[in-house]
Amino acid sequence: MLKYAWQFMKYDKAKSLGIVIGIVISIFLIGQQTGIFLFLTNAMKALVTNSQADLWVVDSKTINANALGKLDIRKLKELESIPGVARAFPVVVSGGTARFDDGTTAGIQLIGTDAPSFRVGLSSKKIIGGSLEAMLEDGAVSADYFDRNSLGGAKLGTSFEINGKKAFIAVQTSGVRGFGGIFMFTTIEKARYFGNIPNTNMSAVLIDVVPGTDPRAVKDLINKTLFGVRAWSSKDFAASTVTFLLGNSGIGFSIGSLIVFALIAGFFIIGLTMYSAALDRIRDYGTLKGIGASNGYIIRLILLQAFLFSLVGFVLGYAFIELFRWGVGKAGTVFSYSPAIIATFFLITLIISLGGAAFAIRRIVSLEPASVFRG
Repeated sequence: MLKYAWQFMKYDKAKSLGIVIGIVISIFLIGQQTGIFLFLTNAMKALVTNSQADLWVVDSKTINANALGKLDIRKLKELESIPGVARAFPVVVSGGTARFDDGTTAGIQLIGTDAPSFRVGLSSKKIIGGSLEAMLEDGAVSADYFDRNSLGGAKLGTSFEINGKKAFIAVQTSGVRGFGGIFMFTTIEKARYFGNIPNTNMSAVLIDVVPGTDPRAVKDLINKTLFGVRAWSSKDFAASTVTFLLGNSGIGFSIGSLIVFALIAGFFIIGLTMYSAALDRIRDYGTLKGIGASNGYIIRLILLQAFLFSLVGFVLGYAFIELFRWGVGKAGTVFSYSPAIIATFFLITLIISLGGAAFAIRRIVSLEPASVFRG
């Protein structure tokens, strides 16, 4: 059967090429939009996912990590007294305006944590220049490599102003980027200094639980014991942030609709092309039926062709997706596809191709073998 399927595919190279191109375009558009969606959702939760903590404790009304409320610094001692809490690390987030020598200005988010642990944003895996020791100097902050164009080309050692106060870039990170704002990490004291935040306030607290203790139990105990705060697991807080922003930004609907239209377009383009190819070979299919081929055999033959088309189309389409990912990654739009997502891409390719084959199957199955021998 494979031999016959290949011969049918070779018969009209133009239509076969059209089917493959249709699959490639559909899967590329789906992969492209999925990649952009992954990048945006990763940016939405970047403050949480780039932290080291078992639990986040925030204001009781906060469900979005990008809009943290204020907490009284006295909550820190209360949290440390909760059974199961090993250590508590305050976090201060403040807004500001960075101004550079060339006149460039940019809105930034300053995130301050205790030195030398720097539990948010400054993991060794993300640092590509400078050192954590340099972050202890007056005015020292970090900046991400991919934000350099928004920061007037700033690089390691560049001096500038934050809210009119002198600062310089002591550490350069790679891929630690926020959603709708530029992250700059520093010590908690400098975040208060640059953002004019009083010593009595903080934005959040990161909790390390005692080894062997269930973080969920500690989370529940904090929520039952302390008034005005809410404890989250890092995973749940990240998910809540993404859900809130997707629900209020329209990003999910926009990208989802584009993916749906790519599916629909691919389905009909491939289906109509395969139908047209089947009509061109109508006598051949009729002959096969005339010499004893069953409808089941014909259906399997057409589906095999569709599978081969989907296999070739997926390989080419995914190659273009990877080229796209590499290209935008150089500009800072960094994301990756999990094995499950790649498998989903292939499944979608099969659905498009096999679904499109239904157009041809319906026509061929209804064909009377004797009709192809009539004048």
